[in-house]
Amino acid sequence: MEPSEKAEKSTGIDIQNTQSQMRKGILEFCILSIIRQGEAYPSDIVEKMKQANLRILEGTLYPLLTRLKNAGLLSYRWVESNSGPPRKYFLMTEKGLVFYEELKRTWNELSEAVHSLTGETANPS
Repeated sequence: MEPSEKAEKSTGIDIQNTQSQMRKGILEFCILSIIRQGEAYPSDIVEKMKQANLRILEGTLYPLLTRLKNAGLLSYRWVESNSGPPRKYFLMTEKGLVFYEELKRTWNELSEAVHSLTGETANPS
């Protein structure tokens, strides 16, 4: 029996749902972190998330990018492609940078609090 199955069986709580909710909670911050490094094409965002072991489907990413754009946190530009239709590259706006810095501050506070409560260091070796 997998550890997640044991946890669910012993508690009656769907551990996978809880894990999914935790991931969703940090998704915007992670995506904005990627775009903050430089303009990004959605499939590049998916790949960077995958490399960090945070899986995201393009069907989840596109609505989130649209919502962030509609909120004024992101803008985009079209780039002609030699191998197909133009590509939409996303970049941070000034408003997005301010929002990102606030999320970063909140993440650092939460991370420190969780590590304090769990007795673990921020970067366990």
